[in-house]
Amino acid sequence: MAKVCISGYYGFDNLGDEAVLFSIIKTLRDLRIGLRIEVLSHRPEATEDVYPVTAANRWKFKEVYRAIKESDLLISGGGSLLQDVTGTKSLLYYLGVIWLAQMLGKPVFFYAQGIGPVNTPLGRLLMRLIVNRVDYITVRDESSLLDLEEMKITKPPMQVVADPVLGLEQKFVDESIGRKILGEAGLDLSIERKLVGISVREWQGLTEYKQVMAEVCDKLARIGYQVVFLPMHYPDDLKTSEEVLALMEQPGVVLTDKYSVVEMASLIANMDLLLGMRLHALILAAVMHVPPVALSYDPKIDRFMGLLGKQAATQVTAPAYEDLWRAVEEIICEPWAAREQLMRDVEPLRQRAQSTAAIALQVLDQSLNRQKPVAGYL
Repeated sequence: MAKVCISGYYGFDNLGDEAVLFSIIKTLRDLRIGLRIEVLSHRPEATEDVYPVTAANRWKFKEVYRAIKESDLLISGGGSLLQDVTGTKSLLYYLGVIWLAQMLGKPVFFYAQGIGPVNTPLGRLLMRLIVNRVDYITVRDESSLLDLEEMKITKPPMQVVADPVLGLEQKFVDESIGRKILGEAGLDLSIERKLVGISVREWQGLTEYKQVMAEVCDKLARIGYQVVFLPMHYPDDLKTSEEVLALMEQPGVVLTDKYSVVEMASLIANMDLLLGMRLHALILAAVMHVPPVALSYDPKIDRFMGLLGKQAATQVTAPAYEDLWRAVEEIICEPWAAREQLMRDVEPLRQRAQSTAAIALQVLDQSLNRQKPVAGYL
């Protein structure tokens, strides 16, 4: 049976990236029963405990070399792997994994990646040299495709799909899992009480956005919403959530445990509204048909909201209370209309997200067919 190796930001307790991995594995296995998968992970034992895969330590060259050499395809992604905003080390790592696969003669497939920004001259040069030799590229938005073209990456076949997490379906999420967690946290789950989920993160030492978020949460609490903080990256987001709660005058609840993708999806499914900074909190909300309001710290947030025909309510670098509240008010005044519109907007994205796995398997099959010996020469 064929084997694929998946490279990404996995094993770091970041629920957004784990949701990406969960979605890729599920969609691939739905289409190809028995497909063997190995993941390059920061914590391989933990990855093997959570998913039905084998895992290699992403920091040990021998393990990475073996995993790729034994595979028939390297999948790079999803997520925002190829960027140097957070420094060049990350970009060099992921390009290095791709280069190693190329040196070993393995096909490379980009799985719904969000590209860029890549600003450094070295980073852009390496992108052009290495990514132009990839076998097939799928990206999660049009802007990523434009970024590749602007860096003169034009040789591989390229297609715009959608973030892998958009391929999940609300009907397969058991909302009772989240309700149990919320009930144990002391929240009132009666039909009259509404819940707003909050996903915040630290960003470049800025503080004003925390005050703005606290003020919006206070106003929601005053009109009857229960404020629930949902840390997506444990424990980093936990600290930021507690800081915002400390700025509030009204009560709120911070969920302090480390949750699985399934648990977080179920928690978000129980919300009536989600205010988020984390991309995959916003995506999970959309998939669960919970209207999202975005506070943007990165172009990927603006790109995703654009797919829904909306804009981020405000920017972290210049947060405006009035703009954030206006976006919230638009939803809470007509909640059913907001949900129905969201369902219509998400459905074509779901189909595009699920198509990515089929393309990856086509690349895999084409490679395997090329490797078969010609009849008569056995």
